Amino acid sequence: MHNFWNQIVLGNPLRSYIIVACTILFVILLKRFISRLIARVMFRLIRRMGSGLDKSAFMDLVVGPIGDFLVVFVSVSSIEKLHLPPDLDFDIYEVKFKTIIQSIAVIIIVVSFIRLLLRLVDFIALVLRNKSGGSRGLRDMQMIVFLRDFLKAIIGIIGALMILDSAFKVDVSKILASLGLAGAAVALAAKESIENLIASFIIFFDKPFTAGDVLKVNNISGTVERIGLRSTRIRTDQKTYVTVPNKQMVDSIVDNLSLRTQRKGELRLSIGLSTPSDQLDKLIEGLKQILKKDTVEASTAFLNDITSTSFLINVDYFTAPITQDEFNAVKQTINLDTLRLLETLKIDVAGASTDIRVSGLNTAPVNPGPAGA
Repeated sequence: MHNFWNQIVLGNPLRSYIIVACTILFVILLKRFISRLIARVMFRLIRRMGSGLDKSAFMDLVVGPIGDFLVVFVSVSSIEKLHLPPDLDFDIYEVKFKTIIQSIAVIIIVVSFIRLLLRLVDFIALVLRNKSGGSRGLRDMQMIVFLRDFLKAIIGIIGALMILDSAFKVDVSKILASLGLAGAAVALAAKESIENLIASFIIFFDKPFTAGDVLKVNNISGTVERIGLRSTRIRTDQKTYVTVPNKQMVDSIVDNLSLRTQRKGELRLSIGLSTPSDQLDKLIEGLKQILKKDTVEASTAFLNDITSTSFLINVDYFTAPITQDEFNAVKQTINLDTLRLLETLKIDVAGASTDIRVSGLNTAPVNPGPAGA
């Protein structure tokens, strides 16, 4: 029996294959239990971030990546203890087959570890999102999404450098040094992207607008749906989806309609010149009474000008920052009440009726001229 376990198969004792297989099988069978145990320990460590952390959400995010990382790490470490059979000791494009296998193993380990870190970032973002609330909740949430994406990009870059260093034996320090020498060329080639990235930080820290705000910028009006690392996405009034580079959002004049304190309505009346002055007084007083509504916070109605064709009456009123549908309803009510007032006072607007008069017509009989002409 002892000789059976010591039989050499592909350069390794049979006992070594059994040990490696049992180790991998043990981790696969117990990975759920082990990963949940490790996750509980990690949760206790990060619970210091604050109270009210959702343990079930944390477990759902990290248990899977932890289990996958354990299986990959233990499998690679166990297989590493085996000797490569002589038949597999060959080169592929002047690279040892063993080196290729080791590089693939390192890549798998790094990828699984980076995946775990990304899940931790997602959990931190989830915690911060749950803690943000109140009137600034939407602004804070958009900032959290931005920082989450930014951290993921940084972790991805670090993971790529780890793969280059560990798997492909590339001197990362030389790459970083060469980036310093070629920095001007890289900055010039990525000028627009760098400007948009810097502009995204300006937007989030200066906060001229946030997701959910209604903006008017560069003849585009709509609701901000997302602020990314490079651009801002706006859903326009026509329900189209417009992507605006962040640099333009910073450099252009942005009218944040959501931050206005009131909404303004206007009504311009051109009254015919035949209207008596006392009727104009009644009209203006009637307009002032119409504007005394609970939805109207401030208003003015006055005779603005007298032209050669009409009397111009200006009506301006302001409501609270209500929704567009509510504002349209208020505007319609005021317009209809104004029409009823004009009908009651029997006042016509300029151009409503036109009389054509012919004066100075010569009515003398026309000389028929000599007979027989």
